[in-house]
Amino acid sequence: MDRVVSPPDAPVSATGHTAGFVTIGRAECLLLLDTVDVGRVVYTENALPAAHPVTFLRDGEEIIFRTGSPVKAAAAAKRAVVGFQADRIQPDRGCWSVLGIGTTYEITEPTRLADLDHRLPRPWLPDHDGFVLAIALRLLTGRHVAAL
Repeated sequence: MDRVVSPPDAPVSATGHTAGFVTIGRAECLLLLDTVDVGRVVYTENALPAAHPVTFLRDGEEIIFRTGSPVKAAAAAKRAVVGFQADRIQPDRGCWSVLGIGTTYEITEPTRLADLDHRLPRPWLPDHDGFVLAIALRLLTGRHVAAL
């Protein structure tokens, strides 16, 4: 694949290239999310942007993660719009980044919680698993750059 190098602020061209990056389609973005288990939830806290790393699982078109925060669970119950970003950076093998935007909700249905329990990675802290939240991905974009 030929790499196209553009000025840093160039718009995406018809071929899906900008500034040396190649645009990744939704289907490939979903598959790439299966290859990592840490991402970042991007949200608003006290009217300021915030990002929080989480261990996660992609389940269909949703990102699922655990939290111990009742504040985050309450925001999810209000269907807050959040971002989700994950990446793999390996300069010798190529790099990619995926960004999703979607609405959050708390998963409370017992059958689904039981199904997710054995598949979800554990959070880093043992007391941060009281709530299981989902981000229903509405927008999903990604970029890839070949090995440098």
